[in-house]
Amino acid sequence: MASSYLFLFLCLFLFFPQLYASFSSSGSHSCSSLIQFKNSFSTNQTNAAYLSCDDQSYPKTDSWKEGTDCCSWDGVTCDHLNAHVIALDLSCSSLYGNFPSNTTLFLLPHLQKLNLAYNDFNLSKIPSEFGQFTSLFYFNLSHTGFAGEVPSQVSHLSKLVSLDLSGIEEQLTIDKYALEGLVHNLTEVRHLFLDGINMSSVNAHVFMNLSSSLRSLSLAGCDLQGKFPKNIFDLPNLNLLNLRRNQLSGQIPRSLGNLLQLTHLDLSWNRLSGQIPRSLGNLLQLTHLDLSENQLRGQIPRSLGNLLQLTHLDLSWNRLSGQIPISLGSLLQLTHLDLSWNRLSGQIPRSLGNLLQLTQLDLSENQLSGQIPRSLGNHLQLTVLDLSGNQLSGQIPLSILNLTQLEYLRIAENALEGSIPDEFFTGLKSLESLDLSCNKIEGKIPQWMQEVGNVSLTYFNVSHNSLTEVEHFPWKNIESLDLSSNLISGNLPIPASTINVFFISNNSFNGEVSSLICNASSLRILDLSHNNLSGTIPQCFGNLSNSLQFLNLKKNKFYGTIPPTFAEGCQLTNFNLNGNLLEGPLTPSILNCNDLEVLDLGNNKINDTFPHWLGSLPYLQVLVLKSNLMHGSLRVNSSKSSPFFSKIQIFDLSNNYFSGPLPVRYINSFKAIINLEKIGSTVSYMGVNDDGGDFYTYSIGIVMKGQDRELVKIFTMWMIIDLSNNQFEGGIPEVFGKLNLLKGLNLSHNNLNGGIPTSVGNLKSLEWLDLSSNRLSGTIPNRLADLPFLSSFNVSGNQLHGHIPQGKQFNTFGNDSYQGNKGLCGFPVSKGCNIIEPPPPNVLEKDGSKSNITFGWKVVLIGYGCGVVFGMSVGYVVFQTGKPKWLVNLVEIQHEKKRRRKSKDGSRSNGRRRI
Repeated sequence: MASSYLFLFLCLFLFFPQLYASFSSSGSHSCSSLIQFKNSFSTNQTNAAYLSCDDQSYPKTDSWKEGTDCCSWDGVTCDHLNAHVIALDLSCSSLYGNFPSNTTLFLLPHLQKLNLAYNDFNLSKIPSEFGQFTSLFYFNLSHTGFAGEVPSQVSHLSKLVSLDLSGIEEQLTIDKYALEGLVHNLTEVRHLFLDGINMSSVNAHVFMNLSSSLRSLSLAGCDLQGKFPKNIFDLPNLNLLNLRRNQLSGQIPRSLGNLLQLTHLDLSWNRLSGQIPRSLGNLLQLTHLDLSENQLRGQIPRSLGNLLQLTHLDLSWNRLSGQIPISLGSLLQLTHLDLSWNRLSGQIPRSLGNLLQLTQLDLSENQLSGQIPRSLGNHLQLTVLDLSGNQLSGQIPLSILNLTQLEYLRIAENALEGSIPDEFFTGLKSLESLDLSCNKIEGKIPQWMQEVGNVSLTYFNVSHNSLTEVEHFPWKNIESLDLSSNLISGNLPIPASTINVFFISNNSFNGEVSSLICNASSLRILDLSHNNLSGTIPQCFGNLSNSLQFLNLKKNKFYGTIPPTFAEGCQLTNFNLNGNLLEGPLTPSILNCNDLEVLDLGNNKINDTFPHWLGSLPYLQVLVLKSNLMHGSLRVNSSKSSPFFSKIQIFDLSNNYFSGPLPVRYINSFKAIINLEKIGSTVSYMGVNDDGGDFYTYSIGIVMKGQDRELVKIFTMWMIIDLSNNQFEGGIPEVFGKLNLLKGLNLSHNNLNGGIPTSVGNLKSLEWLDLSSNRLSGTIPNRLADLPFLSSFNVSGNQLHGHIPQGKQFNTFGNDSYQGNKGLCGFPVSKGCNIIEPPPPNVLEKDGSKSNITFGWKVVLIGYGCGVVFGMSVGYVVFQTGKPKWLVNLVEIQHEKKRRRKSKDGSRSNGRRRI
């Protein structure tokens, strides 16, 4: 025994130096490679690539120092026997820079785990050299800023148990052959995350060959298209299946109910249709089910009540109908329930009161009726409750007082009635957002409301109710306050200085506006329109212009002048003073509002010449100066060639005293209407977004098709010019024919003369044209009959003559459109035309016959429906009772020709008989 120990000792004595040297050499080489890898990047802790790491993000490589043992470095793991680096975890390490294809990282061939997630490699390509790590079983490159194609060499990593290449959509793509190799070779893989990789050219059936040992499959945001594959997910061990945000269509296969180990199923944001299969009720291990943003129909299956482990259920934004199943009240572990934006009806089941773990409940935008059940007050953990957009009635139940954790409460757009309870909401100390708008709530906003979210409340909306009184608002951090469309009177309440959205429009507030409102230095949207406010506009509004974007003082009783205090850097995009008692002149300080899109100063007493300088505002789309005391010519004296009003879409100068010729230079500069200037807005309506994401539309009053209209929203494609009720003179310039996007043109009640330009026939988008009450002469161009959308036309009160164009839209215009033009003839006026000309080809050639004769309009109309012969016969009778002699003779000639033709045909017939 002693000799054995002696032999072992001698071996160690002889070989230990060599082993130690080898061990040290290997470790030293690995450490050097890591230092070089570290030096390839900078650290950027403010970069967005690793924000998802929250507080866990820090530069791990800061602990890496030359001359120290790298096995002790942060994120490095070594084999304790031979000092080989076998694991490297640099996730959330703030690394930034291009990832070199020859990086020294590839000198670590013994790596088994590599995690570089949540860094930013600046759109580098994934090096194919990663395929050299043949011992790798854990590989994570998620959210690393790689771009381009996933190299096929990744499929060589046949020992992989977990692969995560997920990231931002559309940055990475994968070839279908590379994906096939990946699926075929990774026989050991259990967790596969490929979110955000573009697979639009991939057939989803490639996943048929996935390993049966797979437990997690996430393909969210991959742009997978086509029918939802029915039989490819025969994976008995699958725990997680995430196909969120793809383009999959078809029905959800019943076979999904066979994946009994499934705990997480997300098929949201696809195009799935049909019903929710009852078989999903077999997935008893399921904790997360999201089928939202699809086109699913039918009822919610009762079998979902079997999923007793479910914590998250989202079926929102579908077309589900019927009642909410009572069985959902069995899901006692549920924390998140969202059934919003469907077609669900009936009452809210009381059984939902059993869900004591709920933190979020959203049943909004359905057709639910009845009263709000008191049992909802059992949800003591609830932070979000949204019942808006239904048909709920009755009063707000006092049981909501129990929801002391509530942060977001929205019961808007229902039929709730009565007054706000005297002791309501007092316990809701954490409330941040409260929306009771669009109901039938009456009475006053009680003083106790100051106890509701005194510190926490940032959003409060009680608009579109019947409230009559409001007291002081004490909330310290309120940001958005909407009292609009109520019956509130008295002095204007002054909100906290933190306010940035303040709506009190459509009430009965009176008195002057206190300058204290200007203490709200962050105010962005202010709407005081449609009240009885008086006095002068506070000069301090000009000081707010660095933050204020939306200022609407329309339909009040403000007098004096527009404050001349708009400073440089003014942020106003919408400025509306329409319908007040303001006097002029205009203040040039408006030019400091370089972003102005809508300027409405109509219906005031502004006495000034036309403000040519407004034409230099680069984004001005709507200019309304209607119904003022403005005067003078619009002729531009400047020789500058720079365009005026290039973005203008609505130009309304009606009901003033402007004179001289029509403004040819301006019209030539309306590039947005001429379709030369691309309309910048991508939304359907003009407006502004607040920081919370709400969209506030601009409104305007215009004359449309002869009627005053209040447009609550301005459609971005509205193109309107109204120069009516002025003293413009001269002819209508041909340049109007260039405005090919124009929808409405009103030049009525001026002193215009000459003819209607034929170029107006180019306006293929025109819907209404009013040229009435001028001194226009000549004929109505026949080309106007080809305008496909023209639905309102008025040339009354002029000196026009000749035939009224026939056919298409012109057949729908009444006699009122032409009154006062004694020389006009043809339908629909009573005067027939005294000229012989071919009728429209569509009438002449309807039955293949042709004629060179035109009859009076009554005869022609009868002929349309009943045939030419019958029409001529009736016409003959009509003309015998007082029509012109020449037309009577013309009918007689036709009869004589017809008699002779019959006689001739008869002789031929008799001749054939004799034969």
